[in-house]
Amino acid sequence: MSAKLVIALTKGRVLTDELSLLAQIGVEPNEDPQKSRKLVFETNRDDVEIMVLRGADVATYVEHGIADLGMSGKDVLLEHSGVGFYEPLDLGLGRCQIMVAGLKNEPELPSRLRIATKFTKTAKRYYAAQGIQVDIIKLYGAMELAPVTGLAHRIVDIVETGNTLKANGLVPMELIADVSTRLIVNESSFKTKYDRIKSLIDALGKEA
Repeated sequence: MSAKLVIALTKGRVLTDELSLLAQIGVEPNEDPQKSRKLVFETNRDDVEIMVLRGADVATYVEHGIADLGMSGKDVLLEHSGVGFYEPLDLGLGRCQIMVAGLKNEPELPSRLRIATKFTKTAKRYYAAQGIQVDIIKLYGAMELAPVTGLAHRIVDIVETGNTLKANGLVPMELIADVSTRLIVNESSFKTKYDRIKSLIDALGKEA
């Protein structure tokens, strides 16, 4: 495990906000991660390094201690095992919801539903808790097409404004979880680098 504090950030739209949040507590990469193909960046602090990863990989790198801390969406964490790290802070970035959605003019549905989603574990847990039997169909995109074409009865997906649902004749029906970017910390790192990590958590907590 590196003597440096390694912070894993999520690629994509939320990266700008994550970098801004770190800048507010005095941590800035020496070059712009959004203009580079590099994945690891030195910062203005000798003891802090930044990694930029796909959202689904942040939790894995933190779980295995390659990164000490990470910033990851709650939607991704719900799909992860949740083993090997703590989740001490809601950073409040990228707020949205995981919802069940279906056709606005929905026909009568059978007792066993087909649910299209990329959030397979989250969907299974949600319906199991209600005692409803479902068949999960894993899709990676164009989720709204599934009920329209008859592939699935309903979908479980991220909803921000609801405009995409509306444009495809769907409506949000049930809230599964509120989603935002969370700070996660490797369990072992939290013990071995406690003072530095606690200081960083406290600083981020004041800004989030």
